[in-house]
Amino acid sequence: MKLSPPQICRFSVIFMALMAVSAISTEPKCEFKAIFNFGDSNSDTGGFWAAFPAPYPPNGMTFFRKPSGRACDGRLILDFLAQALGLPFISPYLKSIGSDFRHGANYATLASTVLLPNTSLFVSGLSPFSLAIQLNQMKQFKVLVHEHQFSGSSTHLPQPDIFAKSLYTFYIGQNDFTSNLAAIGIAGVERYLPQVISQIADTIKELHELGGRTFLVLNLAPVGCYPALLVELKKNSSDIDKFGCLISYNKAVMDYNSMLKKELSKTRKLLPDASVIYVNTHDVLLELFQHPTLHGLKYSTKACCGYGGGVYNFDPKVFCGNRKVVGGRNVTAEACSDPQNYVSWDGVHSTEAANKIVTKAILKGQYFDPPFPIGNFCDLQPIGDSF
Repeated sequence: MKLSPPQICRFSVIFMALMAVSAISTEPKCEFKAIFNFGDSNSDTGGFWAAFPAPYPPNGMTFFRKPSGRACDGRLILDFLAQALGLPFISPYLKSIGSDFRHGANYATLASTVLLPNTSLFVSGLSPFSLAIQLNQMKQFKVLVHEHQFSGSSTHLPQPDIFAKSLYTFYIGQNDFTSNLAAIGIAGVERYLPQVISQIADTIKELHELGGRTFLVLNLAPVGCYPALLVELKKNSSDIDKFGCLISYNKAVMDYNSMLKKELSKTRKLLPDASVIYVNTHDVLLELFQHPTLHGLKYSTKACCGYGGGVYNFDPKVFCGNRKVVGGRNVTAEACSDPQNYVSWDGVHSTEAANKIVTKAILKGQYFDPPFPIGNFCDLQPIGDSF
């Protein structure tokens, strides 16, 4: 049967409409339209280096093929989380060129603390962008979103209703814990950790007032397994477990995480219309440090990028990518050729391979407290291998 031109036209319109409906029905759905992240170098996607240029190789070598502002050879947990939710990488709030904030903003900066530092970056190495500053940046961001919405100049900004549809993530506190360990020891640090936890809880409450309803708080990693701490901190053989990690420091981390979990439980009761989720990334990372080969890795307490070789391949005088004069000769802390086999990238931060494993584990749900079936809110996208 031969169709007339009008019939062909009608058929084409119907076909195109059906294709459009099919595309809409198969498009991944996610209730979270943005991520707003608060953190330190474990989740900084370029904020620090936007303020204090410039990042240097070999950071970024695995995925970006160049420095991307991340203290990693590739992607971070935050990057993989965004990918799983079908979102683009979250732009650093401090990055003025090339950023797109329609899907959130990342306030994290390398060396950030929860508590306001009492000294400058150039003295202590701590970032001036503490959690309180990051919160103020978030408040200003919301004001600007509303202002630009009415001015019509909001091309790279979200809609004003985005704040109730977003995921708010926290991966911060490590520098509060580690920055003074050498000077005042575990007992000294533990005295102010309750203030750290209280500040995180208070920040969640303020973000709730801004419209936030879903909060993921990642706990502290087992820093006693970090090559940097194993080299820099005084230790004796009785304080080293069979996996090569510092027993006392990992115990202190566990005490902190226990306090954090209890405080978040109290916060949850004060915010009955919100989801305040404790994310136990600690146990996933500890498993990687203790049994790397069970997860496709080879090296746990040895840094991929560092100087000195040996058991830890870490020298605090020559950090990853740096060049220094040591013993009268120029040396460079270079990267290994196989970062996919390491847990530790530079003695402090995890490799992309480890970050991917951690993200996959937490997205399966068993590391959330209380249970948080994130797959019910979003059609989770693959982040490399399938889930």
